[in-house]
Amino acid sequence: MTWQWASIAPIWALAALGAALVLVLRPVEGVLTWFPIVLALATIAAFLVQLGIRRREGFVTRVMVSVTGAVVVLGAATAVAFAVA
Repeated sequence: MTWQWASIAPIWALAALGAALVLVLRPVEGVLTWFPIVLALATIAAFLVQLGIRRREGFVTRVMVSVTGAVVVLGAATAVAFAVA
């Protein structure tokens, strides 16, 4: 795994962990309230991780891939939540 992916994958894992916690702890009606909060935290974490790397090359791409992956993870979790309901 290259260093770029090593800085992106934790954001996806954070989104997956947040989605799992929301699915376990909240009723289905509450997921549309809590998933945007998880996405906001994942976005802030993406910026913090990428700024912490201190590499200018590819910053925008790394943040974009991190946040896009978090959106995909949360979209899949939303589909699961409403498929189960």
